[in-house]
Amino acid sequence: PRHGPPSAATSILKRQKQLRRKNVRFDQVTVYYFARRQGFTSVPSQGGSSLGMAPRHNSVRSYTLCEFAQEQEGHHREILREHLKEEKLHAKKMKLTKNGTVESEEAEGLTLEDVSDDDIDVENVEVDDYFFLQPLPTKRRRALLRASGVHRIDAEEKQELRAIRLSREECGCDCRLYCDPEACACSQAGIKCQ
Repeated sequence: PRHGPPSAATSILKRQKQLRRKNVRFDQVTVYYFARRQGFTSVPSQGGSSLGMAPRHNSVRSYTLCEFAQEQEGHHREILREHLKEEKLHAKKMKLTKNGTVESEEAEGLTLEDVSDDDIDVENVEVDDYFFLQPLPTKRRRALLRASGVHRIDAEEKQELRAIRLSREECGCDCRLYCDPEACACSQAGIKCQ
């Protein structure tokens, strides 16, 4: 059998190399920063003052993958430090109130300022293994909004969110064994009987 000229084999190899070069590679991370606003877009498990963001970003920053990883680790370490401080503060209050069974003016007066960095050990906690996306209590959400420059927190949102949470507790209809379209809330809403 006849073989093609050597140049044909070379061109096939070149083409394969070119195809390999078309793999997707990431070398930059672009981060858009938004001001914090009262949300009206999420339903926290308790209270009002949901967290949201401004409709337009106020700054942009580009990182290399390595820089972004370092930035994230630093940010997560700060969150972890705050969380460990809150845990330590809670433990101090529990000790002073004998697990909440007695009143203590000293415990009532304690704040995060009373927990020093020496009281917590951030360095020996593996940051990547720690779960950061934890729900924030209403008081903390309100404090975050005020710190972000939101002067007027809309109190009506609290009532709206409560109504949404209550409506989610009741789902479906009261049909048993068979569906009566005349009495079925699902059928009347135009959906399949639940």
